Amino acid sequence: MNTLKIRAGIIGGAGYTGGETLRLLIHHPYAEVAFVQSRSQAGKSVASVHRDLSGETDLKFVAEIGSADVWFLCLGHGESSTFLKEHPAPASVRIIDLSQDFRLRHADHDFVYGLPEVYRENIKGSNRVANPGCFATALQLGLLPLAKAGKLGMVHSTGITGSTGAGQKLQDTTHFSWRANNISAYKTLSHQHLGEIKQTLIDLQQGFSEAVNFVPWRGDFTRGIFVTSVLSPGMSHQALQELYTAYYAEHPFTIVSEEGIDLKQVVNTNKCLLHIEQIGETAAIHTAIDNLLKGAAGQAVQNMNLMFGFPETSGLNLKPIAF
Repeated sequence: MNTLKIRAGIIGGAGYTGGETLRLLIHHPYAEVAFVQSRSQAGKSVASVHRDLSGETDLKFVAEIGSADVWFLCLGHGESSTFLKEHPAPASVRIIDLSQDFRLRHADHDFVYGLPEVYRENIKGSNRVANPGCFATALQLGLLPLAKAGKLGMVHSTGITGSTGAGQKLQDTTHFSWRANNISAYKTLSHQHLGEIKQTLIDLQQGFSEAVNFVPWRGDFTRGIFVTSVLSPGMSHQALQELYTAYYAEHPFTIVSEEGIDLKQVVNTNKCLLHIEQIGETAAIHTAIDNLLKGAAGQAVQNMNLMFGFPETSGLNLKPIAF
């Protein structure tokens, strides 16, 4: 294991994912923050924008890119590819992109898809990692064991996410007066994460061609994702439970629970909790994650740990909010 501290740079550090990545890295045992870049906040103290970090760091936002061993691209969708064209990374710099720009395989880039529960060995030692989407992470973790066993058929999924899933830029549907005491569906059956979800499921179950019918909802809370996938795997509940427990036995952050799960068990952690219910031939697979951690910054740091040979859980033993 490499025990020397690496230097990490955060690009686009003023938003939700940039702030969460910073919070993890300033306390990481094997990393230090080399710079936090932001075009909009350059010159300001980091703590004046991420106010919970008062007393935690004296870093200031910078406009230019500094020297680092790894870049975390915490930019908006479509911005990472443009940024890398304008700022080619030195060959020695590893990149973890939190946008959707490089998640789908393409001859034009060499990014590895960063879902450790499938691609851990590919991530180790890689130079370019595309961090999965938040809904994609929650939904995939609920389906991977079935796909690996070749038991995956048509899937019907619903999922609800907090307002931070929409990013920090103000939108009509992120106003408190609209979001509070309200729920709505959006991007029904057409969510942008479906492409990366199908890509992974086909990797595990070659020839998989069934639909993943996904309806996402906006929730009246700030953070967390709860997804339920309903399908008929043709297995008993006990066999299903054993399949999932065995699949995730070597993955420290995904926990198969025999009891019902809820969001507060995972908010502020890098965990995914998973619970299976079944009546007759129909199974419901529930998954819960924090959209900003296991769904974004936490998984990005988990990927950094794998890329540099650190223990996978380094800097990620976090406390859930509980109540």
